[in-house]
Amino acid sequence: MQLKSLAAAKMTAKAAALFAAGALTLTACGGGNSTPAASEGGIQLINAGKLTVCSDIPYEPFEFEKDGETVGFDVDIAKEVAKDLGAELSIVDSSFEAIETGTALTQCDLGISSISITDTRKSVMDFSDPYLDDDLTLVASEDSGITGLDSAKGKKVGVQQATTGADYAEEQGIEAQQFEDTGLLVQALQAGTIDAALGNQSVLGYAIKDDPKFKSVEDFATGEKLGISVKKGNTAMLEKVNGTLERLEGDGSLEKFKTTWFGETAK
Repeated sequence: MQLKSLAAAKMTAKAAALFAAGALTLTACGGGNSTPAASEGGIQLINAGKLTVCSDIPYEPFEFEKDGETVGFDVDIAKEVAKDLGAELSIVDSSFEAIETGTALTQCDLGISSISITDTRKSVMDFSDPYLDDDLTLVASEDSGITGLDSAKGKKVGVQQATTGADYAEEQGIEAQQFEDTGLLVQALQAGTIDAALGNQSVLGYAIKDDPKFKSVEDFATGEKLGISVKKGNTAMLEKVNGTLERLEGDGSLEKFKTTWFGETAK
């Protein structure tokens, strides 16, 4: 119950932060004029000279705070997109629910937050080319008795709300406890208030890599691919983002980022 209260409070704080960002945007554009400002490359940006990116923080190792700075795999990619646009990177901490429904794109130029590309999401936003394959996994404590999805039924399983992991749990008949972000989900797993967590291999694998009490008991080949979200119809921005991803793939930078944040076994 305490964790759920924390999640609700955090969601409220993130919503307030997102609206505050919108207020700042209007001020920067000049007294209520919300017309986006053009960057040096001719791309329309919400804030002049800044690439504003919405991310759900924390979601290690994609985006999280370390020594007062936002870092992670997604952040490294965002920095490269900003560099190619000749803009300063500005990251807004948003709830994942706002990101995956496209609401966040009213205040941000891009959503970069380990977003799985789905048909439902494609109906309300456009996506870049995929930049990472990321299937689902079930992680459980050694003493939980859980060896797979079937044995998890009737146990306390946690998921992050509004994610493909939450959808998959429901499809499989798992009544999962939902958490507002992965930080709270992992905290609950470590505290023993849930027996298992269902989510993407990348983030859950990273969370338990140094803790022998937990293991991945079953993987699910869902074919998930992560992409960067762009406001629907913004083809100029989409082309620019895809150009950056193509450059990073071609010069080996993307592979270096994967090794840095996920280790040598990264896909």
